[in-house]
Amino acid sequence: METLLRYRGRPVTAADVRFICDLIAAHPGESRRRLSQRLCEAWDWRQVNGALRDMVARGLMLALSRAGHIELPAVRMRPRNPLAVRVPPEPMVVDRTPVAGSLRELGALEFRQVRRTGEERLFNSLIACHHYLGYTQPVGEQLKFMVYAASRPVALFAWSSAARHLGPRDRYLGWLPRVRRGNIRFLAYNTRYLILPWVSVPHLASHLLSRMTRMLSAEWERVYGHGVYFAETFVDTTRHRGTCYRAANWVMLGRTQGRGKDDLTHRPNRTFKDVLGLPLVGDFRERLLSA
Repeated sequence: METLLRYRGRPVTAADVRFICDLIAAHPGESRRRLSQRLCEAWDWRQVNGALRDMVARGLMLALSRAGHIELPAVRMRPRNPLAVRVPPEPMVVDRTPVAGSLRELGALEFRQVRRTGEERLFNSLIACHHYLGYTQPVGEQLKFMVYAASRPVALFAWSSAARHLGPRDRYLGWLPRVRRGNIRFLAYNTRYLILPWVSVPHLASHLLSRMTRMLSAEWERVYGHGVYFAETFVDTTRHRGTCYRAANWVMLGRTQGRGKDDLTHRPNRTFKDVLGLPLVGDFRERLLSA
């Protein structure tokens, strides 16, 4: 069967295009959004939690329309793009009294998953104010954690879906493209890790990282209906050495090529970064290499 294009790794055939054209013709008065939902229902395109993958279907239909394979109904409304005009997190007042001493003196530490809770605004504000990369809204599956000592936050973790293509990681895992596409959802990417600047406790960073990764898979399964088996992150060695990751048993997988995901020049245009990874379960290779 002739492949007309590939979308997110999926071959789209002439038969697929005929099906979509018939779907549009059978529902002439419906919006692009509703048509994408109907396509998901027909092809059973669903997330692990059962929700329709209608944004993926809408992107496919738009790609086919731009290539001249289908004709979509006119756009009915253009909602404001929150990614193009994003309001930065509002600064929030927190207690900045210095926290010092030993881990034992710090007392019990509580991890709270705060995404979609009343504490998420505080999380976003602290990352925006105190992390050198600032705050950006992640896409896809994501979790946000705040670590409290008594009633005061001392550290924050942000996790999201992993990059679809990452050479050092893929070589380390021995991933073939087909297997990677099927199992990429079982990886978690540590996008932000912040010890608040007024907190100075020896060994706190590696201690929290070890505890965080031990609970990560169970939290992911609670929210998204599946666990994660491997964690990854980048370390900008012009700023940091990644000591806490190495102390928490993360392994060096390689280095980035200094190019962004949308690079068209094939030349370095940003700093090189170390790629670090951590197995979250003992049989991670068996799970991630299964077709």
